[in-house]
This record gives sequence, C-alpha cells and structure tokens, in this order.
Amino acid sequence: MTDSGPPAIPSGDSEQTGLGLGAAPAGAYRVLARKYRPNSFEDLIGQEAVVRTVSNAFDTGRIPQAWILTGVRGVGKTTTARILARALNYEMPDGSVKGPTIHMPVHGVHCKAIMESRHMDVLEMDAASHTGVDDVRQINDSVRYAPASARYKVYIIDEVHMLSTAAFNAFLKTLEEPPEHAKFVFATTEIRKVPVTVLSRCQRFDLRRVEADVLMKHLAGIAAKEGVEVEPEALGIIARAAEGSVRDSLSLFDQAIAHAAGLVRADQVRQMLGLADRTRVIELFDALARGDIASAFQEFRDQYDTGADPVVVLSDLAEFVNFVTRVKIVPATADNVAFGETERLRGRDFAAKLSMRVLSRMWQMLLKGIAEVQGATRPAAAAEMVLVRIAYAADLPTPDEALRMLAQDGGSATPLPSGGGAAPRGASSPPVSAASVASAYAAPAAAAMPPRSAPTMARGGADSMARPQISAPAAAPQQDAALKITTFPQLVALASEKRDVMTRMALEADVRLVRIDDGRLELALERTASRSLINDLGRKLEQWTGRRWTVIVSNEPGQPTLRSQSEAQKNERERAAESDPRVREVLAKFPGAKFEVRRLATDLAEADAGIEDPAEPVDDDDES
Repeated sequence: MTDSGPPAIPSGDSEQTGLGLGAAPAGAYRVLARKYRPNSFEDLIGQEAVVRTVSNAFDTGRIPQAWILTGVRGVGKTTTARILARALNYEMPDGSVKGPTIHMPVHGVHCKAIMESRHMDVLEMDAASHTGVDDVRQINDSVRYAPASARYKVYIIDEVHMLSTAAFNAFLKTLEEPPEHAKFVFATTEIRKVPVTVLSRCQRFDLRRVEADVLMKHLAGIAAKEGVEVEPEALGIIARAAEGSVRDSLSLFDQAIAHAAGLVRADQVRQMLGLADRTRVIELFDALARGDIASAFQEFRDQYDTGADPVVVLSDLAEFVNFVTRVKIVPATADNVAFGETERLRGRDFAAKLSMRVLSRMWQMLLKGIAEVQGATRPAAAAEMVLVRIAYAADLPTPDEALRMLAQDGGSATPLPSGGGAAPRGASSPPVSAASVASAYAAPAAAAMPPRSAPTMARGGADSMARPQISAPAAAPQQDAALKITTFPQLVALASEKRDVMTRMALEADVRLVRIDDGRLELALERTASRSLINDLGRKLEQWTGRRWTVIVSNEPGQPTLRSQSEAQKNERERAAESDPRVREVLAKFPGAKFEVRRLATDLAEADAGIEDPAEPVDDDDES
C-alpha cells in the first residue's frame, strides 16, 4: 500500500510533451505507455459503456460503495480505478466543486497525487504480493478512520483474484457495510477466481478490448504529438499485434520508433515483430486456393529463408482465412482501415470466389497443422506437409457432393490424369469452381447409384481458381437397370455375380421354382428356408436390376430345388458309369474299389446357364 505524502514536483515537468503525469528527473525518458496515460474519462478510449454508466451514477448521486473492473491486460483497469478515485475527490482550490463529478477540465487539489499513486487517502495494494489475511486486516482497521484531506478514502486493490480464501472472507463484512467515507475499487484479469460473495457486493464493469481502428487513431494522435512520421500500414500492424490492449500498442509503438530511427515503415515493423509480409501471405493463400503446390512451396521457402517462423507463417495464413470468411459473411468488414489496402481488395476477391465449405476446411486444417508444427522436430518440413494437405484436400467435395456431381454429369465427364502430382501451370482441363460444386450439391440425386470406382482428382492451372476435378468412370452406370431376368438359372447366376453367397445358396437349396417372369417370381419354400427370405430376395432383386420385383410364395409344388436336380444328375451319371463295361472290368480286377464321376469340360455349358453343382470339382478327366 502507498501511504506517503506528496513530494515536490520539479518545475520542468510542465514542459513535457503529453499529459505530463508524474515527476521525472531532468533528461529522463518516460515510455509512451506512462507518458500518455489517461487522467480523465474523456481520455479513455474504447470504454464508452463504462464511461456512460459512471457518468449517470455520478450525475444522479447513485454511487456504489465498491466497483470491480475486469478485462484483459492493458485495457485500463488500474487507470480507470485512479480516475474514479480522482472523480470522487475532485476539488478546486476555490471550493467551487462541492461533490464527486466526472467533469475535470483541469487538475484539482488532489488530482496529481492521486494519478501518481502517492495520495495518503487513496491507498493502492497489489494483491499479488499482499495475499494474506493480515493485509486485509490492516485495511479493516484503517477504514474506520476518516480521510485526512480528501473527500473519500479510496482503496484500490489490483489483481484482487490473488487474495487467499481467508483474505476474501475477512473482506466480506467491511465490503458489505463500509463507512460512508470509504470506497473500494477492485481490478482483476481473472474474474472467475473472485468468490461470488465478493462479486455480489460490487458493481461490475467489463472493460472490453479496444478495436484496431480505434487504436490506430490513438497511435496516430500520439505520433503527431511526438513528431514521429509513421506509415498507416505500420500503425495497422501494431494495432493488430496488440490484440486490443492499449498498453501493448503503446509499448510496441515505442519500440518501433526506436527501431526505425526515423520514418516508421511497415516492413520494419514486420521485421521487428517477426511477422511475415502480409502481401506474401496473401500470395501463399492464392497458391493454395489454386492448388499450385510448386508455387506454394516456393513462396513458403522464400519467407522461411528471410527469417519467418513456420508457425508464424501458418498463423498469419489462418488469420487471413478468418478475414476472408468474415468478409464473406459481413462484407463491411473489408472497410476496416486497420487492414491494408491490398488485404482488403484481395479479401473481397477471395470471399466472392471461395465457398464457405472451402474456407472452413482450410481453417480446420491450419488449426490442426499449427499444433503439429509447434511440436515437430523439423518445423519447416512439417509446415510444408500442412500446405500439401490444404492444397490437395481443402476443396475436395464431401462424399454426398461427389455422388451428386457424378449423377448430374451422367458419367460423361472426361477422365483426368491421376498420378498423385499437381497439374502443371496452364493445364487445359476445365476447373470445377466453387459455384459448380454448390450447384451440384443442390441438384437432385439420380435414381441409379453411381459405380463404386473412386473418382480421380486433378489440379488446375495458375490462370483460374481451379478446384479438384472429378471424373466419372467409363463404365455405363445403367447396365444393371437394363438387365432382364427370364429364367431361374439367370437369377442364380446374378446372385453369384453380386457375390451374395447366402442368397445363392438359398436359391439352390431352400426354394422350388413355380414360375418366373421378368419382374415376377413365384416360389415354393422348403422347411429349411429363412422367414425373411422372400422380403430379402425382393429387395435385392430391385437393387440388382433397377426395377421392382413381385416375389410371392405359391402353394403349388413347383420344380425340385437346384440342389436336388444337381444330386439327381450326379446319381444318374454314376449309374451310367457303373453300367459301363470298362468300369465293370476295372471293378472286377480291383475288388472293393470305388470310383468317382467328374464332368468333362464340354459339359460346363450347363453351368454357364446357371445350374452348377457347387459340391463337384471340375476336371478334364472323365473318371479315375
């Protein structure tokens, strides 16, 4: 806690550029983050909601006993706490100001000491180094005493979430019913770590990140006061790198001024921050979108050779993908002056050409690829493989889209070369654009399913935004639809062709044919037949032939099963062989010998018609 009185102020301080807050020895340099620290609500940037709420509270006299300020680093939590303390204790030497006010055009009696954190009635405590209950006990003991010179005694506790549980519990009673002259202002970056019992006793303000365009205007004003020449693109780079933190932006700007030693240029700022050239990142994105792996590799290697970190390159690439996606959803995003002119123009162009599916898939692959590169032993090689995946897979259609595109083309597309490599620049094959993919996705699916052959992919040239192209196999997809089944052996042969062993065995052993026409089948069932055989057979016949089949069970006896016919034929052949004189002569010479009958190769014409004995081997010998 700070409890000392105000020291003497050097006379030279009033001649410094900026707000002139705080004393400094003659010739000492003060960083921009301290030199241009706000000292009134009018100086706060990007926190209009907080300023409006506090202004209305002060105007109506509805001032709470405690505030809690939360937000990321560098958005003004501690500064806002000091401004609140100044507004509560604002007094003029002539006594014209009688109460708290947010209108502080000039410094009052206590303003300078409060903003420099050296006023005896405004006590600041860093909870990161004062976490115990004894520190809170000192506040509880001193809060009962009236302020020495100011209107209110204000306690500013920074990083309040670092207090221990016992310290929070010791605070509760004082925080709920403090003396009328005491006010508390808490600041934290981890609001979730603050107990709800403390939050319920405070008025909460969430300080938001400052937008990049607001930061650019702020930095431009400071540059004018400092007499520093800076390129607008350089200010945009600093504003984006600060990620909404005013203190970070001022620190980076201070560093950029020292680095440039003159005109602050965008390329110098990129070099200082280790960022890749934004234009080159866009060129890399363009090469990936076109599927030009060679150009993408060359661009990445050029950036890597100039000192760019592979992780930074992929992160910048992901940031640009996000920018293009935002422009596609909200076109007004491209009007933000925080982005460069080239970035905004190319972003609009890519947003108009690329589909949302392409952008979202690129984002997912980059997000996963960045983590892989961070853990890789060879980051450059890992980054190149990430680029390969993006170029070859980022715009592949989903399986249903591929099927719809093939069905829409009717199998008439010209096959494309599929060697696994990228097509050379200037290839004449027509590209499948994002618009054509979308139209194919919206087209109704054809009735017939396409063949099982996988589509081949190719890459377009450099003159067009080529997408991976899809070609249909040369085989006609309507072959099965034109198939007519008029005989039962043809039906069994079709089941064999479809490699449906269970159906073929059921047709051979479990059913007896009554009659068959094209589209109608009457069967008599054996006792061994499955209950679902009729339904399964009708469904499969419809799939195989492309037409609806009527399969019914008949009370007529029908023909014998194919297996029974095969066994009868086998027995007939054995009887014929046994009556052959040559066979009898052999059996007489070898008592007890057995013979086996095998069909000749010329007898296989019957099997081609669909009647075959699965139990019999085929050989060219007639007997053995």
